[in-house]
Amino acid sequence: DTFFESPGWWATLESNQACVSARELQSPATPCGLSPTAQQQVNKPLRCAEAGYESAPLPSRRKSARPGPERASSEGQHLAKKPVWVIEKEQARRRAATATLWLFGLHAVRDALQNPMRDRLRLVLSKNAADRIGAEAIAVGGLEPELADPRKFPVPLDPGSVHQGAALEVRPLDWGSLNDLARPGSGQAPRLVLLDRVSDPHNVGAILRSSEVFGARAVVAPQRHAAPETGALAKAASGALERQPYLRVGNLAEAMGQLRNLGYQLIGLDGEGTGDLGDLAQTHKDNPVALVMGAEGPGLRARTRELCDTLARIPASGDFGSLNVSNAAAISLYAFRGERT
Repeated sequence: DTFFESPGWWATLESNQACVSARELQSPATPCGLSPTAQQQVNKPLRCAEAGYESAPLPSRRKSARPGPERASSEGQHLAKKPVWVIEKEQARRRAATATLWLFGLHAVRDALQNPMRDRLRLVLSKNAADRIGAEAIAVGGLEPELADPRKFPVPLDPGSVHQGAALEVRPLDWGSLNDLARPGSGQAPRLVLLDRVSDPHNVGAILRSSEVFGARAVVAPQRHAAPETGALAKAASGALERQPYLRVGNLAEAMGQLRNLGYQLIGLDGEGTGDLGDLAQTHKDNPVALVMGAEGPGLRARTRELCDTLARIPASGDFGSLNVSNAAAISLYAFRGERT
């Protein structure tokens, strides 16, 4: 306002305009019909000392970018990317292909060295453990052992792991498909153990051990919410992990349906079951049987209970009728004991 109220404001404007020639004002190469000199003047910040502020330069005019054919094609491919569940499944498969674990303890390491199905990578032993495992088992394993001080054991184990001076890095075992493992043969009817969210590795290891002793065909558990194959599980199994198939499936309910189609009787262990375990063992002694067991505390899930053909209980002589899941598995397997065929 102060500028326009001054008596010489028009003369000042004419003087500024005179700095730009007519040719420059008519230049077609300059946006908005301004010459390069005029455009620079326009884009310079306008200062007003009296007002005490500075304005921002005017933005240059540009054409809005429109996607060409190549960019549109790229955007179409981006929109048509794989579903999340497909990506997660592929990532899990890649992780499984490169995963390794450390087995520890004399029994677990010795049996893994002698198992031809094992892919062995690294063997670490103390002098005492090497003597106890034996030169023959070490030679069968095909690895040159690294001798180490048991007090400074160079293996990434949990602090509470009792390694006994023996550790072996391996890849998880591949037992094949449920259909191949469970298909009945020509001999005695097979027995399976199905675990519904049993996540304690010590319980699963003990169940594997009982399953091997009493002739079960395999132990089956879901991929999620179940104990994975680890050194702690292998040590609890005391070598049975190398002999007794431990198969992880994507969906336990689907596995139960597949077993029913193969002729299996699905018997769920439950404290409120109506069937007596001993009676059912006699009734189904010639039938393929899958014993279904739940985690301690919650037991079988509602959906798993619905899919069982029968719910059985282990008779108790007193009011205290609760058993550890690994103990219940051992008793049930003994009642239904048989030989793998």
